[in-house]
Amino acid sequence: MATSMATHSGNLFIIAAPSGAGKSSLIKALLEKHSDRSMQVSVSSTTRAPRPGEENGVHYHFLTVPEFEQRIDRGEFYEWARVFDNYYGTSRKVVEQSLAAGIDVFLDIDWQGAQQVREHHPQTRSVFIVPPSLEILEQRLRQRGQDSDEVIAKRMAKAQAEMSHYHEFDYLLVNDDFDDTLTQLEHIVMAQRCRMPLQQVRYGETLKELLG
Repeated sequence: MATSMATHSGNLFIIAAPSGAGKSSLIKALLEKHSDRSMQVSVSSTTRAPRPGEENGVHYHFLTVPEFEQRIDRGEFYEWARVFDNYYGTSRKVVEQSLAAGIDVFLDIDWQGAQQVREHHPQTRSVFIVPPSLEILEQRLRQRGQDSDEVIAKRMAKAQAEMSHYHEFDYLLVNDDFDDTLTQLEHIVMAQRCRMPLQQVRYGETLKELLG
């Protein structure tokens, strides 16, 4: 039976978590599981210099400070922030092009960025991911072997401050078992795809035929 092939809007998801909760690994695993390009992570813009191996348009959209500030003035970002001496932001144009093509887009941002995005895109669904305990969070941070005790302590304090905003999100996932958490995240995405407005567009011809 024929279905409508008309272009339909993708879904916008905010995925937030404290460092060490496993957010990046979960998103990567979900994208690998759905390799049909029906979902993607938004590539942020930044004014910091590229690091070795980073490609423009792949890891970040690298901009000069004047370019970034001009785009702020033109309202071209869903959200932006200045972190130390560098700007970071989510391009409205890049996201909306993907959504218009029917692609689900994940924004890997913090709770402050989430607040800004909701103002522009209130239908966004947001997911907050937390570790099962502070002890496990600290273990995960230490396993990276990159930070001193002082830095770990600062990261832990920052994580607790970030986690205090969990209630601002639509969904809460506790990443205790990775596979279980991945399944839960996938279910959230799949359920959102089945919302009535999207299905009415996607299966318009089928519904027309069924209803005579």
